[in-house]
Amino acid sequence: MTSAEVTGVRTMLVDDHALLREGIRSLLAREASISVVGEADSYDAALAEVIRCRPDVVVVDLKLTAGTEYEGLRLIKEIADRHPGVSSLVLTTFLDDDLVVRAVKAGARGYVVKDVDTTELVRAIQAVSGGGSAFDPRSAAIVLRTVSGDGGVPEALTEREREVLRLLADGLANKRIGQTLYISESTVKFHIRNIIRKLGVSKRTDAVYIASKRGLI
Repeated sequence: MTSAEVTGVRTMLVDDHALLREGIRSLLAREASISVVGEADSYDAALAEVIRCRPDVVVVDLKLTAGTEYEGLRLIKEIADRHPGVSSLVLTTFLDDDLVVRAVKAGARGYVVKDVDTTELVRAIQAVSGGGSAFDPRSAAIVLRTVSGDGGVPEALTEREREVLRLLADGLANKRIGQTLYISESTVKFHIRNIIRKLGVSKRTDAVYIASKRGLI
């Protein structure tokens, strides 16, 4: 299909799993309002493909490698910097406050998870192509909490708080954590309260779980 023959929103898919790209492409092929004009499986390939196929929207998975880095975030920022007319839409299996906020800060116009149905995905692509935004209910709630909160960005953990978290993850009680770090038990409790507040959870076990998901420990 030549550029002149393309109708609908010019859409590019970026995912390191070929089968997933193929599945999404086949679903979108049924939609007259969407035209998949390119795809890529890595950061470098995606940047080259944006230049080649000139998409309106790039649908990006956050994980483009088997490692711990979210290469999709770096890609979104690069696209926003180099190609301001191209809109990025996150389509991923990962959903937590930190990732949604980081994606928006990088320049993503939307964030939906992979269990979204085709109708919602098409609607999201159309929305971001027109300069709007598209968030599924869960990610929208995260964005709303963030923009209505103090400062708008999750507060970073201090190095001492990370140390306490690591010991919590090892199953140590407050007294033992204090002995290990040479601080009082009341100071340990103070750090734990701060950790729980910063991570937006209500229990220390949840703090350990969220922190491990985000690669903080």
